[in-house]
Amino acid sequence: QVHLVESGGGLVQAGGSLRLSCAASGRTFSNYAMGWFRQAPGKERGFVATVSWNGIGKYYADSVKGRFTISRDNAKNTVYLQMNSLKPEDTGIYYCAASPGRLPTTKSDYGYWGQGTQVTVSS
Repeated sequence: QVHLVESGGGLVQAGGSLRLSCAASGRTFSNYAMGWFRQAPGKERGFVATVSWNGIGKYYADSVKGRFTISRDNAKNTVYLQMNSLKPEDTGIYYCAASPGRLPTTKSDYGYWGQGTQVTVSS
């Protein structure tokens, strides 16, 4: 069992930045790849970014590449998503998740999910 809690969401103007955090507890954090997904109202939850267990491998959705950065601190059992140059279309609930995979990009690859944190980008 892995318990994940996101934080850092909020309201920001277009062009601004936010840093999301996801604190993990339970099973050994370093055994899992971690990912971020987001979901806008009426839309399917979609992939944003993933980072390998050691923090070296990273992969991003095309829509956020160059603007978002995923990282992790295994000593703190925490994964981060630094979001820069935010756009209104980035608005949604952001979820972190844990997976035994390498760089998983689909929802089915993840067995543990946080409850999400709301990110709203105004124009």
